[in-house]
Amino acid sequence: MAGTQASPEPEASLAANGHAGGNTSLSGNPATQSLCDVPVVRRASSYGRVDDALLRRLQSIVGDSNVTTNRTVLEQHGRDESYHEPMPPDAVVFPQSTHHVQQLVAACAARRVPIIPYGAGTSLEGHVAALCGGVSIDLSQLSQVLEVHAEDMDCRVQAGVTRQQLNHHLHDSGLFFPVDPGSECTIGGMAATRASGTNAVRYGTMREAVLGVTAVLPNGQVIKTGSRARKSSSGYDLTRLIVGSEGTLAVVTEVGGGGGGALPFLLAPLERVDTVIETIQTAIPVARIEFLDEVQVDAVNRYSKTHLELSPTLFFEFHGTAAAVEEQAKQVSTIASSYGGGSFQWSTAPEERSKLWAARHSAYYAALALRPNSKGLLADVCVPISRLTELVLLAKEEIRQTQLVAPIVGHVGDGNFHVLFIVDPDDQAELAAVKRVNDSLVAHAIAVGGTCSGEHGVGYGKLPFLESEHGRAALDAMAALKAAWDPLNLFNPGKIGQFIPP
Repeated sequence: MAGTQASPEPEASLAANGHAGGNTSLSGNPATQSLCDVPVVRRASSYGRVDDALLRRLQSIVGDSNVTTNRTVLEQHGRDESYHEPMPPDAVVFPQSTHHVQQLVAACAARRVPIIPYGAGTSLEGHVAALCGGVSIDLSQLSQVLEVHAEDMDCRVQAGVTRQQLNHHLHDSGLFFPVDPGSECTIGGMAATRASGTNAVRYGTMREAVLGVTAVLPNGQVIKTGSRARKSSSGYDLTRLIVGSEGTLAVVTEVGGGGGGALPFLLAPLERVDTVIETIQTAIPVARIEFLDEVQVDAVNRYSKTHLELSPTLFFEFHGTAAAVEEQAKQVSTIASSYGGGSFQWSTAPEERSKLWAARHSAYYAALALRPNSKGLLADVCVPISRLTELVLLAKEEIRQTQLVAPIVGHVGDGNFHVLFIVDPDDQAELAAVKRVNDSLVAHAIAVGGTCSGEHGVGYGKLPFLESEHGRAALDAMAALKAAWDPLNLFNPGKIGQFIPP
């Protein structure tokens, strides 16, 4: 399947004849200023507008009922789960096939109208914000599980299939899709942001899970990348290029990936982040290691009606046979005891595990409930595992000094944790304090060899940190790649791959 292409629609060729709009989304007069100090612009002069003629063309492709300019729907498609200000598109379309997406892209490209792919709206860095207006392509109706090859432990799904939907479909096969960010997001959106989650320490992230994609390029062509083979040395790895590109290089319509085969048997809460480091260094094959500080534990208890001890807690899950799980649990218990860990509680009962993991997955909403009418701004640093304790303690101390409401939670088995800053969006002094703490945490993470974003992606919220992490030359290379694939800068403009002045 690698490298095959479909013929572009006639309209798509018109886009190549226009003048390049490569840097336009960061020019003009900013309409607002985000916490991250990146100008947000609603309209760039070189972009076309969504007028009646374009709306009629879009309706001819997907039907009248699948194109809307309803204000409520527009606002929904311009916001995600984050603090960042919503930026609605000018229209929303609901395709039902890759061919529909191809035609929609061609129609918009011919008129130089920006295109913003939309999955479930669960992103956290302003990924779906229509910074330059345009058309939001909602992929939720591409919701079919197309193929399952249980004997090879892989499948192919449309981009709008959700993680929980896929796992429900796989339930009787003895397989599951292991990438678990916690929210009910789409597989396409997870591929676009290179998502990970609670199982990443054992099963990896979307980078490892995705074997290939079907995607529509800015010129209207359809490509299929990768194959069902588990490895290949054939050509550029376009799959890895598109996975994590956040809708700036292509609109993903289908995803092929691998599943996991083991069943979970044990969940164990512990204390002390140092336990994580030695557990990983000892190569105990844990499936999940999740950390909640005492503030987050309190929030979860209140929100999910659990009764966890109010202390920093680690949740472990082990996969395998009963004997293997018991041996792994004993090893981790011994390590935890050597670091002063408290009681080691464990369960093999599915209902108990499900209840505790449901509570963990609701951590963000539990944190928001600590402060009604608040907004959440999330740090998403990831560091080498040996520096994890250092960074968590640094975050705790800076939170204490500023007296912010900021629980900490993380997929700490791979060095990734989140500070959930729960803020009053109208309190400028508080926002300034959050910015100082967040900037300091990111700077320290990068200084020890880490990253500003372990799993949430860049959107426009983390653009300011990219140069310090990657360097100017790497950013210029990204911009050149974006310009080569999308010379009119129509795909999700203002996000990664965008030229940012030094």
